[in-house]
Amino acid sequence: MSSESEAFDDIGPIDYLVVEYPGSHPTGEALPYLVDLVDRGLIRILDLVFVRKGEDGSVAAVDIVDLIRDMGTDDADLTVFEGATSGLLGREDIEEAGQAIGAGSTAAILLYENRWAAPFARALRRNGARLVAAGRIPVQDLVAALDSVEADVEAETGAGTGS
Repeated sequence: MSSESEAFDDIGPIDYLVVEYPGSHPTGEALPYLVDLVDRGLIRILDLVFVRKGEDGSVAAVDIVDLIRDMGTDDADLTVFEGATSGLLGREDIEEAGQAIGAGSTAAILLYENRWAAPFARALRRNGARLVAAGRIPVQDLVAALDSVEADVEAETGAGTGS
């Protein structure tokens, strides 16, 4: 095993999220949960960037200090995330996130390591396994799929007893 691959042996899977706050600013309500995930060693934040999309479609990164001031609340302590940057997220990523959100909206881009999965991933890599696909199912899609399955079962059950 090369020293380069050994340097990354203890790294868990890396994920990202883009969370839109349509027409408003984040309230900070979710931040204690994010801090808790970090404190418990479940994730490691690599980058946290806030972006705004103007009514004219322009996209710009927003400094955390400016975001706190604009929120006008003392409830959200975003300063704990000030300087949370690995440099992995660049201008292209900010522009791409901006394309996904609506005009007048603010979004958070979070790049994080799943530290809880690092030992599992390490064991897989050591055994020659390689990741060939990954994905995430949005909760809304899961609910819709379960509703569809339930409707199908009800239709089959109703069809078999009705005539």
